[in-house]
Amino acid sequence: MKYNTVIFDLDGTLLNTLDDLRDSLNEILVQKGYVPKTLEDVRRFVGNGVRNLVRLSVPENCSEDEVTLIMEEFKEHYNNNMQNKTRPYNGIMELLLDLHRYNYKIAIVSNKFDTAVKTLSRTYFGNLIPVAIGETLEIKRKPAPDSIFTAIKELGSDLNNTVLVGDSETDVQTAKNAGIPCIGVTWGFRNREVLRSAGADYLIDTPKELLTLI
Repeated sequence: MKYNTVIFDLDGTLLNTLDDLRDSLNEILVQKGYVPKTLEDVRRFVGNGVRNLVRLSVPENCSEDEVTLIMEEFKEHYNNNMQNKTRPYNGIMELLLDLHRYNYKIAIVSNKFDTAVKTLSRTYFGNLIPVAIGETLEIKRKPAPDSIFTAIKELGSDLNNTVLVGDSETDVQTAKNAGIPCIGVTWGFRNREVLRSAGADYLIDTPKELLTLI
């Protein structure tokens, strides 16, 4: 493969956000009298937006109005606590520096809410990643390809020169919907078999392997 544009997922790909997600979620769930979730619960539930995370974390008979309330309280708590334990995965900073050095165009597309995506990208990656896009009312979340197309436009790149790097079946489907290859990473929130079954074009076990592919 020879590409000049690399679009990354955020959670489970660039950053290990699991502990902070769990802590904020459980803070609100316990306040509401619901059972707190384990790290493995949250690992399974994340990837398809904050509403889906909350919906899967509360009883089935919980009303949509209650889900909305919990979601908003979670977002507020998470906004204030999303840098407590979150860290880049080993090798990610070195990879991004290499990509930057070799003049690759780099972006993030995530199903996390947009303000959190932009804040985390700016805090951890600075100017290494100039475009970071999360879920908004205007842009459909993954697996819709809209965020990919938006990122490519903002980068001034081309779909034919772009690859998506992610850790979940949602990322694989997003790439397919956009018509681009997907490189699945095995260090994130899903395992190798999930990515293989979803149809990832390539699998890598360490960030530095990405450079050998692109």
